[in-house]
Amino acid sequence: MRGLAASGVPLGILAVGLTSLLLALPSFAAPPDEGECPSISPRGPDGRPDTDATPMIVKEGMKVSAEGLLALQTLLPREVWRHRESFFFEGMLMEIGPCHRRYPLPRFFLEATDKHAAGVVLDDEGNLSNYVAGVPFPQASIDPDDPMAATRWAWNLEKRFRGAGYRGRFRITDFPTRMGAVMRYEGKFFAFQAAGRADLAETDYRSPDTKNLLWATGGQFTAPFGARELAWRQFRSPGSETRWGKPDDVFVYIPSLRKTRRSGTPWVDGAFMPRYSVADQSQGGGGMALSGGVSIQPGAGPSLAVSENARAGLTGLYLRPNAYRWRIRGEQTVIAPLNGQRQGWPVTQGRNYGTSGLSVAADRWDVRQAVVIEGISLQRSETIRTITIYIDYQTLQPLYWISHTGKKRLVEVGILVHRFSGDRPEEQRWPDDSPNRVFEPVAASFVNALAGRGGWLRESHSLESLPFTPSAVKRMTTTSALDRGH
Repeated sequence: MRGLAASGVPLGILAVGLTSLLLALPSFAAPPDEGECPSISPRGPDGRPDTDATPMIVKEGMKVSAEGLLALQTLLPREVWRHRESFFFEGMLMEIGPCHRRYPLPRFFLEATDKHAAGVVLDDEGNLSNYVAGVPFPQASIDPDDPMAATRWAWNLEKRFRGAGYRGRFRITDFPTRMGAVMRYEGKFFAFQAAGRADLAETDYRSPDTKNLLWATGGQFTAPFGARELAWRQFRSPGSETRWGKPDDVFVYIPSLRKTRRSGTPWVDGAFMPRYSVADQSQGGGGMALSGGVSIQPGAGPSLAVSENARAGLTGLYLRPNAYRWRIRGEQTVIAPLNGQRQGWPVTQGRNYGTSGLSVAADRWDVRQAVVIEGISLQRSETIRTITIYIDYQTLQPLYWISHTGKKRLVEVGILVHRFSGDRPEEQRWPDDSPNRVFEPVAASFVNALAGRGGWLRESHSLESLPFTPSAVKRMTTTSALDRGH
């Protein structure tokens, strides 16, 4: 099995290529030493290395404009480079962050991995058993010759450290694929971790009184006016880890009906977010709300439509690893906004996202070692048939998220932006006074590759990731809270 191939270089253009970045299997290579940055070598018009040129080292603190981006082409997934007009823009200034920084994880998470990883069981169908807390399959222990190696990486991604979860405000900007207005949706959301809580060893590694719950997500729209008060809850049970087809319990409060009903989407892969309006086929649609600005109406058809999963907004937060058949695509040194420094909505207003509205390039991008896995969905009713995920080797965070149809046509290409809470001096500490070291998913940018334009951008730069109060946990884990003001 071969690693990923680098993108081709157009003839007649002085391009640069990266040496020793695409690591061939069958061995998983640990990241280079901390601070060891990659070198790039100029190439001639024929695309071959220019042996007379001196290689250049990518250094922390380098500033890269749109004109200089060609030098970093091979540090980007080829699908991202293909849609560079959306992801990058004239006037941008990207800062290169640290190379292969070893981000510290909480002591209790590392201790849970050491104590419980040996007992985790993965069967031939990709189902997980005996997981308690920590990383289920420590990176160095994964045998690349194991046919389930990619599945182990997928489970590591799903069980990455999230602390107690996240909470904060969001804004989703939905760009139409054809004609139609750009729509913005604001609200608040949370993702609560009930099980696998390495910080709660004294309560069997789970939040009290959440026996039949892995995690819960939910939220509420506050704008535009027609979407106000639309709210939801999603509960995933431990049974989903051994039965991929087991549906979540998803409930949506529909304000026009003044009642809570089950979602019109019976099975959800990741985190749920309800649709806002019914599709207006005459105007086309973007990634989430399908344009038009139509207010929620109390009829049965529209009510069902708004309770369906938007399949946008919260992509990348969660995953059902056993709902796919995985394979290793390779390993690649990449740049990615793993620890972005630029603030966005709601902390900072008016950030420049380029002419497409989807560029997060004007930020700090770390140099990272990524394991690339591809999964074929077992859920035949889904439009998405395969997904490709770039997983950071050390932190297990998702860096890039790429989806295809059954005919291998690109559907979406996404860049996930995180912020490491451990770098913020003002960040509060955990109740035991240990540092808060969570990668908070502060933004996501997805281009609609199927249409060739449009997509969606989520901004949630006010996220917090410290443990919730008991009263907050009760509101997040019950549906009755939806009818009482969410």
